[in-house]
Amino acid sequence: MKFWERLSSVDRRILYLLLSLSVALPLILKPKTKVRVSEPVRQAYETVDKLPAGSVMMISIDYDPSSAPEVQPMLIALLHHAFRNNVKVIVTGQLPLGLPLAGIALTQVAPLENRIYGKDYVNLGYRPGGMALMVGIGREIRDYFNVDYKGVPIDSFEFMRSVHTYRDIGLLVDLAHGATADMWVQYAGGRYNVPIIIGCTGVNAPGMYTYLRAHQIKGIIGGLQGASEYEALIEKPGSATLGMPAQSAAHGLIILLLIIGNLGYIVSRRKAKK
Repeated sequence: MKFWERLSSVDRRILYLLLSLSVALPLILKPKTKVRVSEPVRQAYETVDKLPAGSVMMISIDYDPSSAPEVQPMLIALLHHAFRNNVKVIVTGQLPLGLPLAGIALTQVAPLENRIYGKDYVNLGYRPGGMALMVGIGREIRDYFNVDYKGVPIDSFEFMRSVHTYRDIGLLVDLAHGATADMWVQYAGGRYNVPIIIGCTGVNAPGMYTYLRAHQIKGIIGGLQGASEYEALIEKPGSATLGMPAQSAAHGLIILLLIIGNLGYIVSRRKAKK
């Protein structure tokens, strides 16, 4: 009985230390883990892989630094995949705080894949508008984006001269941590039938399966697990693959502590009744 009493009175700082160690040790030791690829992630991968060389993929950066640990690895993996297949990339976003993250990823990936700004990819930056913008691109992208994020006219980039509406975009990718994913599906996919895949935080992923089952989107990359699966498919392990053991260890510790806490509560209740 004293065991449970002592356990229930453990200093919370010890619990914080255990949690810190459960995260830090896997990051330091880097254990090898086997990644099992889920069907929604495989569908997303195959959709990108089937894009013809020279086609255009638009990526909307709809997350901010608070969600970057989960979603940024998806962007990096998708850029590697697109550039390897000679797919042109247009980057834009519905959140001003997300566009610098796109710049970081492009700066990291483009040199590794020997891609040139303006020739292989372009960053259009942020424009206000939300749903109106999503619908408006279906009429003419220049109504909202006539210059890139640096103020350079988009018609000065050769591949952008042939991009006017969703008909000229082979795939729309939304990387989101909120309701923008629903908006792209409903206003761009529903109205213009543009193919869409969604990459989102783990907490948002369950809500996307309705669209997948209704064939309104082509695939889902959900959370850090989904990002690690995509990294496995392109055979380029990154921060998601590195982070999964740490995340699993932390979750395992929390579950263990919950079990111990509940057992202690049950034992203390029985003692009180006696």
